[in-house]
Amino acid sequence: MYKKLLPALFQLKKQNLLPEHTKIIAIGRRDFTTKSYIEDAKTRLNGKIDWAVMEDLILYYKMDINQTEDYMKLDGFIKNNCWMELDAKIFYLATAPQFFPIIAQGISKAGLVEKGDSLSRVAFEKPFGEDLESAKTYNKLLSLYFEESQIYRIDHYLGKEMIRNILVVRFANRVFEDLWNNKAIESVKILVKETEGIMLRGEYYDSAGALRDMVQSHIMQMISLITMEPPINFDTDDIREQKVKVIEKLTCCPVDAKNILLGQYRGYLNEKNVIKDSKTETFVFIKAIIDNDRWNGVPFYIMTGKQLDEKKSEIIITFKDNSHSHKKWAKGSIEANQLIIRVAPNDGISFKINTKIPGLGMNVEATEMDYCHTCHAVGNYPEAYERLFLDMVEGNTIQFTRWDEIEASWRFIDRVKESIKATNKELFVYDDYRMLEEKIKAEYGVDI
Repeated sequence: MYKKLLPALFQLKKQNLLPEHTKIIAIGRRDFTTKSYIEDAKTRLNGKIDWAVMEDLILYYKMDINQTEDYMKLDGFIKNNCWMELDAKIFYLATAPQFFPIIAQGISKAGLVEKGDSLSRVAFEKPFGEDLESAKTYNKLLSLYFEESQIYRIDHYLGKEMIRNILVVRFANRVFEDLWNNKAIESVKILVKETEGIMLRGEYYDSAGALRDMVQSHIMQMISLITMEPPINFDTDDIREQKVKVIEKLTCCPVDAKNILLGQYRGYLNEKNVIKDSKTETFVFIKAIIDNDRWNGVPFYIMTGKQLDEKKSEIIITFKDNSHSHKKWAKGSIEANQLIIRVAPNDGISFKINTKIPGLGMNVEATEMDYCHTCHAVGNYPEAYERLFLDMVEGNTIQFTRWDEIEASWRFIDRVKESIKATNKELFVYDDYRMLEEKIKAEYGVDI
């Protein structure tokens, strides 16, 4: 709330992108008043918000989400404090997944959200479930109270500028889209690296791990946007339809345990709220394939982990060797063309091509053509949550994950888990990134 949500809402308000009479009701269990809540927020936000703009928007309401009568009281609180006619009501659940059904039932029974009312929307933070079965259970319960069109399942990666830019790079550039297949592409790497450990998130992280926390959500979104077929219309739900289809083609292929490496950083077991003999992975490497005409034969290397050498999120698309280069230059002397989409922290795109070294000879060197996305931003550079909040206000669901997309993603994760369990594959304990690099190079022949 303090780190992401309030700053995003402030930026939208500052740009007059929120409806005029918007109210933000912060709901929690602590004994705050609205005044003390705002004072607490001020100490945590380090000048990111102009409180003269925001103070009149925010109200604090204390309630117990397990008590049915508290939802009835919340309904009265909203009616008493939001006296103008509402453009929309958005209930945003930044809670653990096990509370989703409880809150959903509460706001439904209290009449806060009526099933089928397009102006009543409910947003859920990832992860949506802990595995496929729990996700199905949650979704079945939610479907009792809301239509799918009222549900906004949030993966904040879908609000990031460079994730949204993937569609532009692919479909607004003939030079790439015509080569976006197994005839021209050698491999695809999707890397999400973090330098920090789990910090104070031990209780959550130890029950999730890197597979559930990162691969099922963020990385699956990156894969689907990179690999989906062209949608019929970019402004309709067909984008989500194409994403689901390609995830299903990823899921239908068995994942050999030989192509999976799970690791845990040394010292993880000493983190607060981590089980003493925990087998939770903090690092994942997977070699996967997509079983369709476009991508057959192209390996997809997925890697994410904590306590690595740098903070970086990027997609690396390596193209096959030029079929004529061997006529002039020795095999292996010419570097492969690469397209690198940098999602974070330095948003941008690099394209590696080969050029002639100045001089009398015909020697070749690799040259990078680099585009810095943030460098071209003027004024406010929107954070992911700004875009997602605006889409919720406007009723635009395209940047949110649909249920069948969630289901297909969990099926992939469960298959990976099953492969690991069937072979009793041990976690690889690593001290630093160098150890992981060497192991992956030796076992898989891949530089990461």
